[in-house]
Amino acid sequence: MSNEELRTAADTVLARLVGAPGGDARLREDQWRAIEALVADKRRALVVQRTGWGKSAVYFVATALLRGQGAGPTVIVSPLLALMRNQVEAAARAGIRARTINSSNSEEWETIQDEVAAGEVDVLLVSPERLNNPDFRDQVLPRLAAATGLLVVDEAHCISDWGHDFRPDYRRLRTMLADLPQGVPVLATTATANARVTADVAEQLGTGGSTDALVLRGPLDRESLSLNVLQLPDAAHRMAWLAEHLGELPGSGIIYTLTVAAAEEVTAFLRQAGHTVTSYTGKTENADRQQAEEDLLANRVKALVATSALGMGFDKPDLGFVVHLGSPSSPIAYYQQVGRAGRGVEHAEVLLLPGKEDQAIWQYFASIAFPPEEQVRRTLDVLGQAGRPLSLPALEPLVELRRSRLETMLKVLDVDGAVKRVKGGWISTGTPWTYDTERYAWVAKQRATEQQAMRDYVTTTGCRMEFLRRQLDDEGAAPCGRCDTCTKPRFSDAVSSSALDSARGELGRAGIEVDPRKMWPTGLPAVGVDLKGRIPAGEQAATGRALGRLSDIGWGNRLRPMLGPQAPDGPVPDDVAQAVVGVLADWAKGPGGWASGGSGAMPRPVGVVTMASQRRPHLVQSLGARIAEVGRLPLLGSIEYAPGADAAQVSRSNSAQRLKALDGALVVPPALAEALADADGPVLLVDDSTDTGWTLAVAARMLRRAGAQGVLPLVLAVQG
Repeated sequence: MSNEELRTAADTVLARLVGAPGGDARLREDQWRAIEALVADKRRALVVQRTGWGKSAVYFVATALLRGQGAGPTVIVSPLLALMRNQVEAAARAGIRARTINSSNSEEWETIQDEVAAGEVDVLLVSPERLNNPDFRDQVLPRLAAATGLLVVDEAHCISDWGHDFRPDYRRLRTMLADLPQGVPVLATTATANARVTADVAEQLGTGGSTDALVLRGPLDRESLSLNVLQLPDAAHRMAWLAEHLGELPGSGIIYTLTVAAAEEVTAFLRQAGHTVTSYTGKTENADRQQAEEDLLANRVKALVATSALGMGFDKPDLGFVVHLGSPSSPIAYYQQVGRAGRGVEHAEVLLLPGKEDQAIWQYFASIAFPPEEQVRRTLDVLGQAGRPLSLPALEPLVELRRSRLETMLKVLDVDGAVKRVKGGWISTGTPWTYDTERYAWVAKQRATEQQAMRDYVTTTGCRMEFLRRQLDDEGAAPCGRCDTCTKPRFSDAVSSSALDSARGELGRAGIEVDPRKMWPTGLPAVGVDLKGRIPAGEQAATGRALGRLSDIGWGNRLRPMLGPQAPDGPVPDDVAQAVVGVLADWAKGPGGWASGGSGAMPRPVGVVTMASQRRPHLVQSLGARIAEVGRLPLLGSIEYAPGADAAQVSRSNSAQRLKALDGALVVPPALAEALADADGPVLLVDDSTDTGWTLAVAARMLRRAGAQGVLPLVLAVQG
């Protein structure tokens, strides 16, 4: 087939893909160049083009043409379920049979693999975490590599730890690339890569420095987007503004928040204001996520209130707006998220409402980056000495890392060849490993630079689109003529007093439940703690209460400065004490509360017990005293640290290590034990904050064993 005939065939497939068979659909020149390289020349290509440019059209058209030549199925490595669902539907429109293997359809994997083997699948979409699943890696991946007609790496910036969304699972692609037969084309695509990330991805995919490689990088301007920043005094003003102006924004869209707690707060408030919105976060169940996506696609909701869980891969061409309630920490991440809007409409509004709490949230996420060398070495030593595979639950008690951070670290070590995931868990390979201090420090420096760039974006007097394009090293960056600095602000900062009062009332609403721990974590005997299984009912805490979460934008903004690592100790502020008393009153009158009058209501507390604190003793003691005074309850005493116990050592990073540190570290003084023996009812257990819940669980167990008839935890904040 000549190139002219190939181009005609490619345009025909494109017409089916866009739903215009027989129409005049025609590929862009760069789309055709990529397809020609893949199909005619069997080359490798890296395509860096703005969202909506049509990167998926390249690999679907190439797939149809390659399959027509007798090539094997296309394998697409794709990071998010939303993206996969969109792509399966798009493929079907072009007559391409697509299937997906991901965490949500494990019951279909065997059937899908049989269909692939039988030649019944044109496109197989695979989530990156599958690449390091032992069964998939060792049994399925080699067969796929041998049969693949085209390998596509979508959202390829995830490969690079210089990128804003590095995912170590993506590094496994190097294994698949090495196993591909000679002449199998490879396509990598992304919309968000600056020059450094582009070079890094190209090198890792085997395209860097290769004379056979094709790198296509286009201009990143989005002519439909109008960028705006609106600086408002506080969270209440931002919430009120959204409630009053959401209906004025075009079509339906996405409201991004920085935390799950904020997404839930905003969703609840906007619903009360009469808006049809749905939350979409990492905690949203898969079925609910899919329903939310469908509702937005069908314009049944005005907006999804989402975290970065919706950051990539949601395809709605007529998305009319993207609002950020809080700044992402990277202008590259921000560009990617706003790029969801305006793909198929002439005009879309993009609005950033930055908050004073943004910096604190950035710092929290930065604190869970790659662990320091000591923790990495400890993990490698434990695996090396085990003599058998260790699962994450078995390994976690032996190291000082939470499971999610431990798993990410192991994936990086796996890519580096120091460990390997096998059936039954992880093993050490014995391969020498070097902690790349310089590289990790440089990545951290890059993150700090990106944060400063995001602050500069908020305050710039120049063109906002030009600013973002320069951050992405777009050589054609120039003033857009559309943003609020090129023209004039299109949004007023005015909000009505009624909307502001409503927002303040919602954000000032105090009190969330604190669920008690009911099961001891696995692996405690391995660290010398003789506890396992279910915590006996007679040793559990009851469901407690907290004033708020540190990650929310209501009480979180008030509590973060009080409870931060550098915060000075002192008496509880009056406004906070009064709010805690309000929480206590609502608790008493609520369902099951001692003032509710129900048959199953808990007894009224008969006393207050405070937790020992070396960091904030005055805060905790004054809070306990205020509660005792207002509630006319005796202050029975404090749970104290045992002589020689180091309170700093109790702050461990996973459940087993925390319980190991707590074991024997706390004591019930004789005077408190005597008071508990005489108390005819439950006690309030007062502390400043709770994170894992294990300190409260251990303290409650000790109090119950000392004679307390019940323990009701009451804290200022839930961390996270």
